[in-house]
Amino acid sequence: MNKYLSAGPWPTLAILLALLPLTAQPAFAQERLMLDRIVAIVDTGVVLQSEVDSRLADITTNARRSGQPEPDLEEIYDDVLDALVLENLQMQIAERINIRFDDDTINRVLGSMAESSNMNFDQYVTTLEQAGVYLQTREQVRKQLTLQELQRGLVNQRIRITDQEIENFINSEMGQELMQADYFLNHMVVPFGAEEAGESRQRKMQYAGELLARLEAGEDFGAVRGEVMQGGPFEVNATDFGWRKLDQIPGLFSAAVEEMSVGQIEGPFEAPNGLHIIQLADQRGGTSQFVQQTHLRHIMLSPNEIRNDDQSLAEIRRLRQRILDGEDFAPIARQNSDDAASVVAGGDLDWINEGGMPIEWEVVVNEMEVGDLSEPVRTDTGWHIIELLGRRLTDLSQEFTRAEAENVLRNRKFDLELQNWLIEIREEAFVEYVE
Repeated sequence: MNKYLSAGPWPTLAILLALLPLTAQPAFAQERLMLDRIVAIVDTGVVLQSEVDSRLADITTNARRSGQPEPDLEEIYDDVLDALVLENLQMQIAERINIRFDDDTINRVLGSMAESSNMNFDQYVTTLEQAGVYLQTREQVRKQLTLQELQRGLVNQRIRITDQEIENFINSEMGQELMQADYFLNHMVVPFGAEEAGESRQRKMQYAGELLARLEAGEDFGAVRGEVMQGGPFEVNATDFGWRKLDQIPGLFSAAVEEMSVGQIEGPFEAPNGLHIIQLADQRGGTSQFVQQTHLRHIMLSPNEIRNDDQSLAEIRRLRQRILDGEDFAPIARQNSDDAASVVAGGDLDWINEGGMPIEWEVVVNEMEVGDLSEPVRTDTGWHIIELLGRRLTDLSQEFTRAEAENVLRNRKFDLELQNWLIEIREEAFVEYVE
């Protein structure tokens, strides 16, 4: 495939958004209007000359920005047209299976784009409007989200990962390496020279101890580091380690990092170049995955054409009182709850991982003791009463490792399966190029 085109019909969303032109091209837009015509019939859709011209213009602009030589437009014309045909086919499929993204979702993506450009949402929208590309940007975001969701759903259905493949990967050298945890460290060092000794060295050790005490008392690591690096009795430096495997962390404190929990502070570590203080800011991956779980059951009443919101609230209060008066929770849930997923189990939701419940529930459940029955809680689905049956810390190491291995194997197979799927839908489609 031509180097100026992506491997798929579109580049990734991040690349697409980063390359969106921020300058309007009024002359080119007028020219497109004059030249617009159908260049390909694709099942029930069409590809227009203006779409091809726009894509060619974007490719040329992006080549200039990245310092690449400008492409020969005649040479890449057919590739661009074929890519647009594939996009059109996919958008038709997405329409048939009702994949859509509302304006709120598009706004959230634009908000992320604004943040990465150091702007707020309104500033970013104004910039796009002044450049004449605001509506174009929204539609490109909407199209890319749609294509990604379509491909993720339909292509993943075609991929099969066997238990044996997972076991083989976990036991392989590459698998062992990838399964290792990644650590993100905050760091600062009070430096001293190799020959520095005596009172000066002692005062620096005392100063490092004072910094450690401030951090252990709860002060923010970044704030303290920023303050003392701007000025203080002694020089303070820092290293940005980023995400690293354990064997990529300096041996001075790698052993300590392996035993640390997220947020923990350790130090000062004395080395020839100074006194080091570290904080484990975050950790991901690895085989040790302890998860806080909560065991709940609930009853849900949803407002409907027979029972409005106030009546639903009054009714769930009556059900709550019946339980408080001694009636069994499960039969009441089976007879009254509108939650089809849990009604057969008497409202039992089994063990829920941390972060797996609605935020409205989380606020309430965090304040409950085991055995408590909540007051009515309102969510988008209706009114709920919740009973807390238990809490536990569970080691999901094996499940996590297998899930990570399956994810790696799936990603390996995805691109090839995507290309196979694109070939299939292209071969099955009616496509007629218009000379």
